[in-house]
Amino acid sequence: MLKLKMLLIAFLAWLLKPVADYAEKYLILYANHKGSEGVVHVGTSAIAELRGWEVNESANTINDTVLADTWETNAVGTKSWSGSATAFYDETDTNAQEALTVGGTVTVKFYPEGTGTAATYKSGAAIVTGVKASAAINGMVEREFSFTGNGALAQTTV
Repeated sequence: MLKLKMLLIAFLAWLLKPVADYAEKYLILYANHKGSEGVVHVGTSAIAELRGWEVNESANTINDTVLADTWETNAVGTKSWSGSATAFYDETDTNAQEALTVGGTVTVKFYPEGTGTAATYKSGAAIVTGVKASAAINGMVEREFSFTGNGALAQTTV
């Protein structure tokens, strides 16, 4: 019985080898990225001690259903975006962390795959809507910055 199983495994390996070779040569593999590759810039300066970030895009809908419709229909209204970044507090980061003041207007760039050649990122003008600091007895002092987009969020390549 064991010999039969081993023969079957060897046969399947032999049978599937051309498929594996083809996949290795011709199939496009999708890229994914670690969170540690992410970078956020304020203007041209990276936020120091960055721990995480997020950017959210949304679109409003306008109900355009008429009496004769049997299903609701909608049209796209205005679009908006917002974002946030969390970092360990670094008072020496004068070009990014210290430049983010509530009510200030900045250009923010979100790089999910780092800033290397051919990397894509999203950028736009934003109003700083919140700056939060927090500390815990067994933790680092952290800051969280919140942004609301002021216009379009563009996707660009480095």
